[in-house]
Amino acid sequence: QVQLVESGGGLVQPGGSLRLSCAASGSIFMINVMGWYSQAPGKERELVGSITSAGTTTYADSVKGRFTISRDSATSPVYLQMRSLKPEDTAVYYCYAILSTGVSRWGQGTQVTVSS
Repeated sequence: QVQLVESGGGLVQPGGSLRLSCAASGSIFMINVMGWYSQAPGKERELVGSITSAGTTTYADSVKGRFTISRDSATSPVYLQMRSLKPEDTAVYYCYAILSTGVSRWGQGTQVTVSS
């Protein structure tokens, strides 16, 4: 089993920055991909970006150039650095992991609110 715990959400003004963390525990050797989804009120969950075990990252067009996903090692937390935040970035952000078995695991979500 793999468990994911997010942290770092909160309230930030437009143009500001915030860093989310996702710590994995359990059978982390099974993780192939980790990443982030966001879900705004009344909308479906959308992919923000991901990072593979080899360190390859992908991003949604809406966040390219503003958000960065990183990790220091295969066993370290995954970070989502968000810059130049906009009110439309307001959402619950969920960390996810795709295991080598094809199973997905999700964190509990952390709220990000961008407002003046």
